Amino acid sequence: MFYKRDKNEQRLRRHRRVRGKISGTPEIPRLSVFRSTKHIYAQIIDDTTGNTLCAASSVENGFSGNGGNVEGAKLVGEMIAEKAKKLGIESVVFDRGGYVYHGRVAALAEGARDNGLKF
Repeated sequence: MFYKRDKNEQRLRRHRRVRGKISGTPEIPRLSVFRSTKHIYAQIIDDTTGNTLCAASSVENGFSGNGGNVEGAKLVGEMIAEKAKKLGIESVVFDRGGYVYHGRVAALAEGARDNGLKF
């Protein structure tokens, strides 16, 4: 009998494999991305202490746009970069969360880069 794997299970497996190789430090934290069908979320995390330093998402009150498309993802990337600047964070390690670097994930990264975040 043929067994088809769950797509989210495969994504989580890829995410665990990547997370074994990258980690956020206080100097260079990790920019983590999660996307659902309707929204996109981004967090900047210090893995040594396990603290989320700042976060932005398409669910926030100040968000004007649709988190389920590329334009909304770019806005979230710009929001997270602005919040990082306020905290004095200039460079991060990008964690794509097991997703393909394409579409909304790439747009979020471009939005963050355009507002001065380096990775």
